[in-house]
Amino acid sequence: MKLPFLILAALLPGMGAAAPMQLADYMALTGPAPDAHVAYGPAPSQYAELFVPQGAGPFPVAVLVHGGCWTAKFGGIGQLRNMAGALRERGIAVWNVEYRRVDEAGGGYPGMYLDMQDALAALAKQGAAHPLDLERVIAVGHSAGGQLVQWIAGRARLPASSVLYRKDVLPVRAVVSLGGLADLRRERALIKESCGRDTPELAGEPSRERPDVYADTNAAELMPNGTHTILVTGELDTISPPRVAHDYARRALAAGDSAEVVILPGASHYDEVAATSFAWPQVLGAIERALARTGAAASPKAR
Repeated sequence: MKLPFLILAALLPGMGAAAPMQLADYMALTGPAPDAHVAYGPAPSQYAELFVPQGAGPFPVAVLVHGGCWTAKFGGIGQLRNMAGALRERGIAVWNVEYRRVDEAGGGYPGMYLDMQDALAALAKQGAAHPLDLERVIAVGHSAGGQLVQWIAGRARLPASSVLYRKDVLPVRAVVSLGGLADLRRERALIKESCGRDTPELAGEPSRERPDVYADTNAAELMPNGTHTILVTGELDTISPPRVAHDYARRALAAGDSAEVVILPGASHYDEVAATSFAWPQVLGAIERALARTGAAASPKAR
């Protein structure tokens, strides 16, 4: 008995499936305009975009952090509007964050970490003006953004002596890392090979006061942090291969945290972040599972 073509294609990804997205496809991604543009600092890249679903709310919030190898060369917040618009249609509010990258003034260490802190502090103030459920906040990051949201998950473990430390931070209950490169210490060689980035750009230079530059920058060492991490990676991702997700999940579990790995069959590094990709249903499923762990399902639309 022959299986129908659609069922066979679903069982055997790559047979009749859409071609994996390439960098040019990612760079061409677009999405709807945000409902609000909010500056959280004076620099041109210190702002976030708010997307709010229709209805009374309050709506759970997904903080989106784009990738691009920590540089301005490979796109930014504009590409993530593609995902932001799709999440808004599902009844999920979105806080789409721009930040200073290593090739921008004030970027890299410590600037981009401080930008994450300040962007989340700015989100905490939006609940007074918009129907947001700030008890149900997750963070979703792609590639370099995956590293940053995984760092966000552990920021409560930062020593008070760190310049990155903030008290009374907005809690982020779960994170979804899409092809993230979060283990700065163990993945130094891969980060250099994939993105051309060196440790000092991302973690700073060692000093007598700060001999271990990974102590406050490496998400893999800011555990356990009590946050559930979902690591989503394309089967064909060569920037952050599936091994990276599995290795990080093992470290999280060994530390006492919860983590899961989702491998997207036939998908590339760029399919992970596009609502127009054939892999989107699995990515969306991971985001909605993360939201469910905040205490309730996202919304009637998200079921």
